[in-house]
Amino acid sequence: MQLLWPTTPAEPVSDADLERLYGYPEDMTALTRPWVQVNFVSSADGAVAVDELSEGLSHPADKRIFLMGRLLSDVILVGAGTARAEGYRGARVTPERAARRVSLGLSEVPPIAVVTRSGELDPAGPLFTDTKVPPIVITTEKAPRAALEDAGADVLVAGTDDVDLRRALALLGERGLRRVDCEGGPALFADLIAADLVDQLCLTVAPLLAGAGASRIAHGRPAPEPRRMDLASALFEDGFTMLRYRRREGG
Repeated sequence: MQLLWPTTPAEPVSDADLERLYGYPEDMTALTRPWVQVNFVSSADGAVAVDELSEGLSHPADKRIFLMGRLLSDVILVGAGTARAEGYRGARVTPERAARRVSLGLSEVPPIAVVTRSGELDPAGPLFTDTKVPPIVITTEKAPRAALEDAGADVLVAGTDDVDLRRALALLGERGLRRVDCEGGPALFADLIAADLVDQLCLTVAPLLAGAGASRIAHGRPAPEPRRMDLASALFEDGFTMLRYRRREGG
């Protein structure tokens, strides 16, 4: 893996380099809300999946970025559709990564937080049964919640008919979960953009042409206006380009 911008080092990019590049703001207490990083991979022609799964677009270099996002976060945020399609379970952390998280002042294992308007999640699924920490379910007043709570979920109500993402982030912040690593999907990403809540986008572009049919990385609710982002870093390996964009304040 090579760092193309802002500089090109003589040595390959190390995990310490990735921690520096992908780290969250140092003074989280100065922020008025949790800080949201979004991770996606797309084909060169903009597809978000191959055969409806992101795995067909991924690469070991991309997975390093993906795991670094999890390593540095307080909570992993994901939409219910993506959680179901990708078969989400609780986060897996090696003893070394758990120790590193503790050294950074984080819990050993980050919880998975699922956003669902309907509350339609399987309480017997791996998200609830194959995890070291209880999942968080962010849903609405009208969604059924008893079965999810009985399965051990921490259920947060953030809206009546639809999930209010600003309220959802506030509820996560009240639990000390301020470093938010969002792993999709396209509908949740579109909602975050529409609410102007995206602070950083980590986008891997795979050197593949997937063709027509697949969704874009953001799909659904339109944004009131474009949000200007600045390119913060670019890495390259085996034809895959890992781009990192940070929001431009006032842009």
